[in-house]
Amino acid sequence: MRAASLHSLPSISRPNRSAATSARLFSCTSLRSNRSRIPLDIPPPFPITKTCPEPSCSCPSTPSMPAPIDYDQPLNGTMAAYAQQLLICTGQRDWTSRIEEDGQGQNWGELVRGLKSLLGRGGKYADPFNNILVTNASFLPSSSSSLSTSASTPQTASAFLFPSFKYFPSIPVSLPDSAPATTDLSTFVRAFLLPIESRHGGQIRDQALAAEFPDAVDLQHSPVVLICGHGGRDMRCGVMAPVLETEFQRVLQSKGYTSAGSDNSVVDSPEHAHIGLISHVGGHKYAGNVIVYIPPGMKEAGSSSPHPLAGKGIWYGRIEPKHVQGVVEETILGGKVITDHFRGAVDRESGVLRL
Repeated sequence: MRAASLHSLPSISRPNRSAATSARLFSCTSLRSNRSRIPLDIPPPFPITKTCPEPSCSCPSTPSMPAPIDYDQPLNGTMAAYAQQLLICTGQRDWTSRIEEDGQGQNWGELVRGLKSLLGRGGKYADPFNNILVTNASFLPSSSSSLSTSASTPQTASAFLFPSFKYFPSIPVSLPDSAPATTDLSTFVRAFLLPIESRHGGQIRDQALAAEFPDAVDLQHSPVVLICGHGGRDMRCGVMAPVLETEFQRVLQSKGYTSAGSDNSVVDSPEHAHIGLISHVGGHKYAGNVIVYIPPGMKEAGSSSPHPLAGKGIWYGRIEPKHVQGVVEETILGGKVITDHFRGAVDRESGVLRL
């Protein structure tokens, strides 16, 4: 039998190498592209509701704004990342544009300046990975931290710290022409404001120094409502904040809460809410800006169960008087975050939270 010659065998067509390569690249690229478009079904880190419910009773109208409010940009993610927020109790309802230039000759003003010098750029404890928001608040300082004229009396100021949920009635400060208290203020920073651990080689907290502040109070029950009212910085917040403050007081009072007013003797109680104005936290174009801190020991309304937002701070933007009842009922009492107004959140355990 004769073997078939090479020329008599049926020809086999071979694919063009460049075409095959292109096909493979196209296939891989398409696969990667399709994979990148697959939505990830990641549940939110807390209970949510999309919109703020309409108020069931009459509320003040939204005041006329001196400049436009930005209703176009999505709010989610507009909160600046931070580790902790220190609220300086000033007893004032507005401040100069730069808060470190305010409160001359007053203990709270010296505390702001001292903290800025220690934590700000070039400061001994400056750390770009440990952002501490130093914010002025309208809350009255404790009587123990009122202005002291005696050189022998320690000069102190009061402050809240979130999300550590602590109140400090007397933080040592340094005033002009007085004995320097830098060491004492440095002790406070090292005890409470530095990170517990550092992944970047920075300084860490010395938790043993907390014993130097035996009068510190752990907040467990009282919710805190903060409204940016820094008219000295931007009048949009300056106009909106007082209206919101009054409405929060009214709505929370109808739910059984008292608020400080001129009496700051109650620091923590299940029947008490702290409602105050604060200095600039970013985003005046989203006025009204509201921060709600839910303490770790707070219970869900009408239940003995832990509050779903316990230990968290929720930032809202574009809050108007008509939204206050919804914020109280949905977030403070119901434990749900309103996504339409959500700017960001912070948790005492896990840090910054996003949707």
